[in-house]
Amino acid sequence: MKFRNERTSSAVAALSLAALGILCSVALAQPPGPPGPPRTARAAAPIDLTGQWVAIVTEDWRFRMVTPPKGDVEGMQLTPAAAALANAWDPAKDEAAGNQCKAYGAPAIMRVPGRARISWQDDSTLKIETDAGRQTRLLHFGTMADAAQPSLQGMSRAEWLPQGGGFGRPAVNGSLKVVTTQLTEGYLRKNGVPYSAAAVLTEYFDIVMNPDGSQWLVVKTIVNDPAYHRTPPITSTNFRKQNDRSGWDPQACAAR
Repeated sequence: MKFRNERTSSAVAALSLAALGILCSVALAQPPGPPGPPRTARAAAPIDLTGQWVAIVTEDWRFRMVTPPKGDVEGMQLTPAAAALANAWDPAKDEAAGNQCKAYGAPAIMRVPGRARISWQDDSTLKIETDAGRQTRLLHFGTMADAAQPSLQGMSRAEWLPQGGGFGRPAVNGSLKVVTTQLTEGYLRKNGVPYSAAAVLTEYFDIVMNPDGSQWLVVKTIVNDPAYHRTPPITSTNFRKQNDRSGWDPQACAAR
């Protein structure tokens, strides 16, 4: 009887293995199901940029915290046309023409001291609001039609970059790259250092965690504008994340 039981157990085991093989073959033979919908930009975000951030001015204090005098273009490699415009800067004329926001366009606004609020307007659009100049930027992911008209903040197209894809130094968890075109002419500095309507702005947004637990946003900016700049101005601007929404102080644009 013991011999028969052993034979029976072996037969059952063999049948079980055969059945398992058949099931595996059937499963492998099944065509893959339809792919799921692509993830939205919001769901695919490798870093969280949302929240309120305060600018920490660690460089170019005299160009950012006060309005430098006319003709002070240190650090800029201007073309003759741009130098002529900078030397002709007249804030009273800008005010009279309603152009007091020319230093608050996309190529300059992240350098203006103040606070920025970043949120998702929808699953494919990041929104940046600044209390300096009361400006709003929209960063669009995916295919987007050109804007009907050029504007102060232009048309910004955004994409997530994988780990190590940031500009300058590798990002820890990924970066946001933004390219902005369709701009109206404006100022990189408040004293009339210009950028043209043909300028192309490229930005990289990175998150950095400090050992003390504070969270920092680093915005690296490149302005390609051969009409006015012989070499592209490059800046790196630092923001520290706030734990609340205190200190928000919207102020209108100022030409002086």
